[in-house]
Amino acid sequence: MTELSAPTGREPALRAPSRPDGSAPRALVLGGTGYIGGRLVPRLLSAGYRVRVLARTPERLGAFSWGGEVEVEAGSADDADAVARATADVDVLYYLIHSMGGGTDFEAKDLRAAQTVAAAAAAASVGRIVYLGGLHPSGGDLSPHLRSRVEVGETLLDCGVPTLVLQAGVVIGSGSASFEMIRHLTDVLPYMPAPRWVRNRIQPIAVRDVMHYLLAAARVDEDVNRAVDIGGPDVLRYGQMMNGYAVEAGLRQRAIAALPVLTPGLASHWVNLVTPVPRAIARPLIASLQNECVMDDHRVDDLLPRPEGGLTPYRQAVRLALGRVEADAVETSWQDADLSSVPSDPLPSDPDWAGRTVFTDVQTARTSAAPERLWQVIVGIGGENGWYSSPFLWAVRGWMDRLVGGVGLQRGRRSRATLAPGDALDFWRVEAVEQGRLLRLRAEMKVPGSAWLELRATPEASGSRYDQRAVFFPRGLAGRLYWLAVLPFHGFIFRGMANRITAAAEAAGRPPKAAAS
Repeated sequence: MTELSAPTGREPALRAPSRPDGSAPRALVLGGTGYIGGRLVPRLLSAGYRVRVLARTPERLGAFSWGGEVEVEAGSADDADAVARATADVDVLYYLIHSMGGGTDFEAKDLRAAQTVAAAAAAASVGRIVYLGGLHPSGGDLSPHLRSRVEVGETLLDCGVPTLVLQAGVVIGSGSASFEMIRHLTDVLPYMPAPRWVRNRIQPIAVRDVMHYLLAAARVDEDVNRAVDIGGPDVLRYGQMMNGYAVEAGLRQRAIAALPVLTPGLASHWVNLVTPVPRAIARPLIASLQNECVMDDHRVDDLLPRPEGGLTPYRQAVRLALGRVEADAVETSWQDADLSSVPSDPLPSDPDWAGRTVFTDVQTARTSAAPERLWQVIVGIGGENGWYSSPFLWAVRGWMDRLVGGVGLQRGRRSRATLAPGDALDFWRVEAVEQGRLLRLRAEMKVPGSAWLELRATPEASGSRYDQRAVFFPRGLAGRLYWLAVLPFHGFIFRGMANRITAAAEAAGRPPKAAAS
């Protein structure tokens, strides 16, 4: 087996081997804008590869931080001319595309794309193909989704180019369709009527470990041409995975009842009804779960080194997917790494429905007051100055919080004029201050979730703009019901707050009236 460079962290930097002429090898990624591909490309670049991406819509690459660092070939995997151009002078080809069951002929489309790529790779003398397939039992009936992935893998293995097929089951990471289904079902349902497949055994794998295996796969011996299973250290039933998620998300474990009457079609309708996962994606996932997905062999250990520190246990993978990540972790979440921060934008490779549920209320108001005046009002909020909207309702909320053991509004504030990170402010805690620009507060009242309030002052030509954002991460069904219960009050509380803060800034900027003579 080819010796790999020494790992330098939890996700080892497997350096690209130089070509005989000393130049860096070229990697072609099919599916570079997808969930796995979008995370693999920057790691290939970091490892020293020159990366080329075949993209049906090249403009999408502009949304990625690495978009300007890769070669781009426009086209799709079933376009023979585009694939021929893309495979020229390529050392390793990553095949990370597959259909999720859209339409009745998705198997034929997948096979046609695989045949096109296989022929082009052989003609171009590509050094190696790496395909991420699906973990499945040997023998027996497979779902159309798994059957198609097996067929694609066999097509690539038979093309004459050395191919390594990595067969993975449920990938755990925010944005992974399989994980998102677990997340949303567990978050929403305190009681889960489920098909019999909740009793099936599954061997999930963390997305960070998938990245490790994909990088290492480019370094195996030239004569390796086979499919191998990859999986994490835990074998769990699907119901156990849901309850493992519940524990890590701070929820009560769910009561799960296996019902024999829920067919894959009915179950996919049910998933689509109670979660944002589209039915077109839920159906093939559910159909695949009818098969137990456990590693049949561990030949991968003879070919590829395990990650330093070992494979990631399921519960730890869930913690990482929820945003409790370490400095060297794979980007698995479309929120900032620290849960104490406000959510940032999604990763471009994640689907729109991925990530934890986030509710927001956004208000904007413009004022003729200078940004310095507006900032003085913002930084003076709370305590004796109040919250500039519906004092009675704010007081009621404080009393309610005290009744359930919270801090209420009695803490006030330490200084009437200044705020610093860590300061208590009524039932908020100051999380961040960017002088003159931003005040971010984290709620410390008792709520079924996590909440923030963000206030900004931005200079404009004729004054300044005030931006206000309330953010709420609900915890389970109770959190969602809480948001719906308070939603009717947000219209006048938060809108009134924005209007009165800007009015106060304007009033503070007016010169005092002259005294009567």
